Amino acid sequence: MKSYGKMSRSLVALAIVSLMGCSSSPDKNFQELAKQSLEQQIQWNAAQSEATEVVSLTELMNIPELDMLINQAMEKNPSLQQTLMALKIVYAERDATNSSRIPSLTAGYDADKEEESDASYSADLTVSWEVDLWNKIGNETNAADKDIASSIANYQSATDTLAANIMRAWLQISLQKQLVDIEKQRLQITEDNESLILEKYRAGLGDLEDLDTARTDSASTRATLANYTEVLAQNERSLALLIGTMGGDQSFNVSAEFPDVITPLVSLPEQDLSRRPDLKSAFYDLEAEEFRTDAAYKALLPSISLSVALSDTASSPTSALLTSPLWSLLGQLSAPIFDGGYLQSQVDIAEMTTEKAYWVYQETLLNAVNEVENALGQEKSLAEQQRHLELALESAKRSFANYQEKYREGLVDISDLISVQTNGFDVKANLTQVIYNRLVNRIDLGLALGLGVSS
Repeated sequence: MKSYGKMSRSLVALAIVSLMGCSSSPDKNFQELAKQSLEQQIQWNAAQSEATEVVSLTELMNIPELDMLINQAMEKNPSLQQTLMALKIVYAERDATNSSRIPSLTAGYDADKEEESDASYSADLTVSWEVDLWNKIGNETNAADKDIASSIANYQSATDTLAANIMRAWLQISLQKQLVDIEKQRLQITEDNESLILEKYRAGLGDLEDLDTARTDSASTRATLANYTEVLAQNERSLALLIGTMGGDQSFNVSAEFPDVITPLVSLPEQDLSRRPDLKSAFYDLEAEEFRTDAAYKALLPSISLSVALSDTASSPTSALLTSPLWSLLGQLSAPIFDGGYLQSQVDIAEMTTEKAYWVYQETLLNAVNEVENALGQEKSLAEQQRHLELALESAKRSFANYQEKYREGLVDISDLISVQTNGFDVKANLTQVIYNRLVNRIDLGLALGLGVSS
């Protein structure tokens, strides 16, 4: 019997040593790989164009009325509030995970009555605690902390995106107001041309084709004006939706002139990418999965649990309330020997999930770099387009003045004058659209660089 007991203890010891051997952490350190990738991208992206330093997204426009709408949206936007509730849920889940590190206390009270016997009453009080010998529960709690950090970053990203969408909507309303003004000016000109041609036609100095052309231009302009007016109303309703209010006939005090939108800072490498919320969230997710992988390895190791119980049995209810309790102490050491490969499969799943989180981070980083480069390229392209269209508009104005003088002298037809007028309005509308695109692109660049709002 003694030799059998020694052999049993030896087998248990051998099993524990084997388990400890197979519970070593993975070789790859994905956190370090992710940090190296970010540093490489920052160094590669360090040489950028000159810009003005800003610290928040709203400083790009700095309009008090707009800031008030953004603050209102932070409290009333339903989508943002859902993201906030998701964050609160993660906080609660972390508390649930951390509770495993704290001893649990349970109490019970029982009354028993059998036929032809007196009633008996029993009470018990049990304290249970699992000793976190290998810091497994600590790893799970750390993973939950990283989940919270990731959710905070996601909430910040949702906040920044909402603010950017409101800023874009503000600019869109300003754009539509300007396009409406341009079409009203165009309509006034086309109506004046139509009246002039009609008078000349009645006087026998014009032909029917010119009159039909003028009427076509007027009708087409009225159709375009009706469309722009409705688009303006839709944009105002969209802005109301973003700030969490009913649209209706709500009108916003948006100027028909574009505000100044400064270019976000891109010249210093420490200002780039690393403060983006989506990158932070992806990195925190990676850290969380690495902690879960460590916990999965430690699940292969032995565990120790302790419990202390107080119990009492008596013939009356009051006497059973632990007046003369008996206590017992139980310590339990358990180790997985054979579970059909379940725990090892959990380790494999955790490792693959960690590697997947690493590649998610890599994808997020590459997308971030691509967004910055696209926004910078767009800034240069749109600036060049704006410069050429401004020159074209000046030329169109001079051309119209020349044709108007020649028309008065009878050197050109009315159709030539109308064509020059139409070309001038088209150039003006195109210039307005390009300026809008350039301002919106600066907001996109701010988001790409991680400029946000306080939340």
